[in-house]
Amino acid sequence: MRSFYHFLLTYRGKTKPDNKSRLADWAFKDHNFPKQATDYNEVSDYLEWNSPFSDAVKVFDELWEIYQSDH
Repeated sequence: MRSFYHFLLTYRGKTKPDNKSRLADWAFKDHNFPKQATDYNEVSDYLEWNSPFSDAVKVFDELWEIYQSDH
């Protein structure tokens, strides 16, 4: 199973950024992001302490559902 981070990278670099791409770009630049994590709680806890914008946890939850359905 690929990590959530590697899934998230597929949303990077949009010409017109949305919240999903903003989260992906931020995670790419954040050296402490749990890049090998496949566990919801590990990534969720990290985002709750280090949220880059107000809706980041909500966006993460939406992306996590997509991530889970891809596996």
